[in-house]
Amino acid sequence: MSTHPTAEQPVTENTTMSAGSLSMAWYGLVSAMFFIYIGASLAQAYGTIDTLIGLAITIILYGAINRILAGYALKHSLTVAQFSRTLLGSKGALLATLVFAATAIYYAVFEGAILGYAFQTQFGGPIELWYALVVLYTIPLIAGGIQRWLDKINGWLLPIYWGGLLLAVIWASIAHPDGGAWLTHSPGALPFTAGGPGWLATCAAFMGVWILMMYTMDFAALGRAKDVKFHQRYTFGWLFYTLAFGLNSLIGIYLTFTIPGAEATETGVAGALVQLMGPLGLLVIFVSQTRINTANYALGIANLREFGQRALHLRLPSLAWVGIGALIIYLLMLLPVVKYLLLALSWQGALVTGWVAIALVHIFVQERRGGIVPGGSRPDSAFPALNRAGVAAWVLSAAAGITLIQSGSPWASNIGSLATPVLAALIYGALIRRSRSETAAPAASLAGR
Repeated sequence: MSTHPTAEQPVTENTTMSAGSLSMAWYGLVSAMFFIYIGASLAQAYGTIDTLIGLAITIILYGAINRILAGYALKHSLTVAQFSRTLLGSKGALLATLVFAATAIYYAVFEGAILGYAFQTQFGGPIELWYALVVLYTIPLIAGGIQRWLDKINGWLLPIYWGGLLLAVIWASIAHPDGGAWLTHSPGALPFTAGGPGWLATCAAFMGVWILMMYTMDFAALGRAKDVKFHQRYTFGWLFYTLAFGLNSLIGIYLTFTIPGAEATETGVAGALVQLMGPLGLLVIFVSQTRINTANYALGIANLREFGQRALHLRLPSLAWVGIGALIIYLLMLLPVVKYLLLALSWQGALVTGWVAIALVHIFVQERRGGIVPGGSRPDSAFPALNRAGVAAWVLSAAAGITLIQSGSPWASNIGSLATPVLAALIYGALIRRSRSETAAPAASLAGR
């Protein structure tokens, strides 16, 4: 079922998918090369044991939060854009849509650049050509939306991805049998003033990937309410993050410390796989990046379209938005954006974690009080232009987080990532409580007359 929006209606299309199809579509995100790289990078910086402790905490936290968000989106068929109208107002929601679009596009650029680098490592040639090839072959895969191809693509490629990584581990073990220091690597204790302890710094780094909470809602909105238990347990819960963060990071750490010359950089792990396995290594990277980038492209372009139609009143065919999104991604790939990955993660963490905290508080309060959930098909005119509580909580918390991150102090950067969602939740909770009290006071006064 497709929606045909009026000028005031949201443009997001909600089409239900079976439990198996939605699960396969979502598990495309499990194969991001980013998860392999970031685990190895954090292990080099903070030590393997501290990184694994931080990963365990991260997996528990992600699983718990996404269980709540997925359940809410499944029950009410609400995407981020639709739900944000309740949290932020019809105009304020445009900011959430823009942040979502920009972040998903950034990840599409990052993951695409890794694949382009892998092609160049294997075959040579100008990187611009390989970037163009990566963009061009992805376009047909996402034309028509997530629900058309993504489950089938990921179902076909999932065994190749995990089989290829397992083969890479075995290959590296045989080729370099003396690489056993990966589990014991430690740079020494990291004091708080330097951004430590390492496990806390690991948790803070992964908070930059809370955009997956937004991904969760947009994917879950495509599911059926009757499948809530299945999706909370198997699709969006701890199993997914154990594989995505835990297993991928372990493999990345092992390969980086086992293969001589391998670097925990944006392209270092991909280059090491190609150098180790040749065409087979390239195949693993191709499968990995195809699986994750179909989701990045689809969500980035869908939210770009949402923003363009609602904020700029651009009424273009879906394929035109695919072309615009693909062009933006290609042009950004030509810039050195991957060099600023960690900084971008910090800023994204400050922006996205605040939204997630506000969403969780709203869901908790709403379920506790049994409020009516506005449907996704309701027009923008049914919502206030700005929800002052949501906008104030998000803006103030993000400003505080970014200020700490940009202070230049390692401890302040980590605290900024951790404090932002707490501050957002406290501000939003206090403001909606005050708003309800002010609303209730006149009613009580009138009732007493």
